[in-house]
Amino acid sequence: MNKLLADAIDAHGGLERWRRLVTVETSVVSGGELHRLKQTPPSTGQLHFTIKTVEQMSSVVIPGANGIPDKRSVMRPDRVTLETLEGKVLAELNDPRQSFAGHNLDTPWDPLQRLYSGSYAMWMYLTTPFSLAVEGAQVWDIDPLEEDGETWRGVRVVMPPRFTTHSRAQEYFFGDDMLLRRQDYTLDIAEAIRIANYAQDIVDVNGIKLPSKRRAYRCNKKYEVLRETVMVSLDFTTLCANESRGAIF
Repeated sequence: MNKLLADAIDAHGGLERWRRLVTVETSVVSGGELHRLKQTPPSTGQLHFTIKTVEQMSSVVIPGANGIPDKRSVMRPDRVTLETLEGKVLAELNDPRQSFAGHNLDTPWDPLQRLYSGSYAMWMYLTTPFSLAVEGAQVWDIDPLEEDGETWRGVRVVMPPRFTTHSRAQEYFFGDDMLLRRQDYTLDIAEAIRIANYAQDIVDVNGIKLPSKRRAYRCNKKYEVLRETVMVSLDFTTLCANESRGAIF
């Protein structure tokens, strides 16, 4: 394994601890400019995500309103569904990635596209840096980044095709404590705009360390951050890491 990535994994709790976990859960409040551009208003309540640690699978409970019952969505790389809490499929989208072909930044997302994008993103956010060590991932050191008076060491990671994420190639930067500071990628399902996504307020969650906030900004072609507008904001109000299988999975 790449030495820098191995050190980062150890700093976040270590692979031995991670491999004892089955799911990670979080309740999250989201916002940002991307919701407006994609015509997907933020949820009126908190969304509750559950992700599997051993494979890319994510579920989210969507709160109802005005007498409408709660629903849930289940995402795998090749399929996303909208279901009742009892598991009855109400709508589905197979091969969801293909549905974004030809999209630009202003192309609206339908509800299933939004669920797909939010679910795969949440899986990556809740499994980094551990998921970067999966079989088939290509990892190498890159130049460090100077920011906030610190020097952040970085790796470039190309994920195997079986995973779905913002872009297969991404860059991750870690502070002197080897905790995640920033994640750079192109948002391939939205005109491949360049994004710098900051991991903030890292907390200990049952032996692993995870950010309790994410803030994502657009970048120019040199990956210089354009801080005028927050593209995506995520505030994790609860975080749980579980050694037993949840009911959904």
